[in-house]
Amino acid sequence: MISYDYPLSERVRTLLRLEDLFERVDYFLHRNDHHEHHIALLSIFEILEVSGRADLKSDLLQELERQKQSLEALRDNPEVSEAALDNVLWQIDQASSKLFQASGKIGQELRENEWLMSIRQRTNIPGGVCEFDLPSYHYWLQQSADQHRHDLQLWLSPFLPIRDAIAIVLRLLRESGKTTAQVAYQGVYQQMMAGRVAQMLRIRLKREYHCVPEISANKYALNIRFTTQEGMQRPKAADTDVEFELTFCNL
Repeated sequence: MISYDYPLSERVRTLLRLEDLFERVDYFLHRNDHHEHHIALLSIFEILEVSGRADLKSDLLQELERQKQSLEALRDNPEVSEAALDNVLWQIDQASSKLFQASGKIGQELRENEWLMSIRQRTNIPGGVCEFDLPSYHYWLQQSADQHRHDLQLWLSPFLPIRDAIAIVLRLLRESGKTTAQVAYQGVYQQMMAGRVAQMLRIRLKREYHCVPEISANKYALNIRFTTQEGMQRPKAADTDVEFELTFCNL
């Protein structure tokens, strides 16, 4: 199965972007080639850019507190595991505490590092980090993989509190919805929202369909059009029925 998450709010869109960037950093951070460590650093710069929203930290703290209160209300529910509930609440408390202790603007330590900011500035220029452009960066890239990992983990550390908070919020969001089986006849699916409130859509379909969902949604209607891609040609509408799973996620 292939899953597609589609955000229905700007806040969720930002969280999904950051989740993707953290996964990319984690992957390239644990490689050994200096080209891969260069990509890890570029991804950290992207995290710095995306997380620069002034209200991101407060948004996450408020959402974690809201989820904590909602979960506490389930404590007397016989269908809810007490141990599982305590574990989730503990994770929320840990993430909230670390996020609250993170002083100042997220990533401010990196913004005050002139050497890193000089690299960041050059990365906006195609091919702008050649050895003759930034000899000091070229020298760093020639150090050992262990040295790279040490430095990259140090530069990533200011963002770990938001990474942990985002992981909890998105996990709860994904688990919040009820999944239903649907069919897109001739590759097209439409559904009226009829007052339904959602922050994210999840679509899952079998790989055998070889098609991709194109989604548009507003407070009135949801439209999904499945398209196929053949070689370098433009995508074209799927001409077969497509079975898929649909989940409306809302916290």
